[in-house]
Amino acid sequence: MKKPGIGVSHAKVILLGEHAVVYGQPAIALPLTDLAMTVKIESREAGQVVLSKAYQGPLVAMAEVYEGIRQLINRLLKHFRADAMPFTMTITSNIPQERGMGSSAATAIAIVRAFFNFFDEPLPKQDLQRWASIEESITHGSPSGLDTATAAHDEAVWFIKGQQPEKIDMSLDGTLILADTGIQGQTGLAISVVRENLTNDPETGQHHIDQIGEIAKSTRTAIAENNLVKIGNYMNEAQSHLSALGISHPKLDELINAARHAGALGAKLTGGGVGGTMIALTTNGEQTTRVIKALEDAGAQEVWTQNYTNNK
Repeated sequence: MKKPGIGVSHAKVILLGEHAVVYGQPAIALPLTDLAMTVKIESREAGQVVLSKAYQGPLVAMAEVYEGIRQLINRLLKHFRADAMPFTMTITSNIPQERGMGSSAATAIAIVRAFFNFFDEPLPKQDLQRWASIEESITHGSPSGLDTATAAHDEAVWFIKGQQPEKIDMSLDGTLILADTGIQGQTGLAISVVRENLTNDPETGQHHIDQIGEIAKSTRTAIAENNLVKIGNYMNEAQSHLSALGISHPKLDELINAARHAGALGAKLTGGGVGGTMIALTTNGEQTTRVIKALEDAGAQEVWTQNYTNNK
């Protein structure tokens, strides 16, 4: 019996640059290593079975929202000349779906790694992202590649579409708080909203896109300087442009305002928008506690934190 193949990945959060990154502007994304994804492939006597929290059944019966995953698995099987190979694929994850944390990209990265591990083949980084982009393109239509780039790295990522992602040296002493609105984010819909804005009012729409890009550039410098106040201000500025592009949501606005009133240095949506998740930046434990309570009081369905420590 062949040894199992294991693939792991993790969630991500976009600090700045969502949507503008689709149009050539830079984005900054951070890994969320505590929110992890593991895929295990094992040999079996017959059949091709996928087991996950959201789906349990034969590969051939996967459809609709799982079509990208099914297509990716089929192409990997074809690549390894193992189209009819019987297997059980077990997907274990604590990454929330449709919350702007890159669940589908993390799934794709872990699946690709598991297959290459199962067949004991080397997997260069550029090939990893190329394979994972198959699933992302089917699931999201025209993805920037940011989700797969961040899910494949354990460092903060500076990303420009069509270029190799760059590592950002983190120099921060603060906490990033993520709060779930309880409303499924709709990346495809949000992309269409932005595209419609650019089509019907190109001058105004492009202004917001360009400004988000400029804010991302300034934020990269602020991260290197450990200037949390500036980063918070940039987050607030970015939110105003994202809202103007039409991709915020009343529940997002409610949580963002609650975090700011509780003392967060900055707060904004993250990911696709139109629901999903928001993020807030705090600088100490007391501030973090106040913001978390405010978010819960405002109706956040779930709250996560990611601490960053300046080791320089």
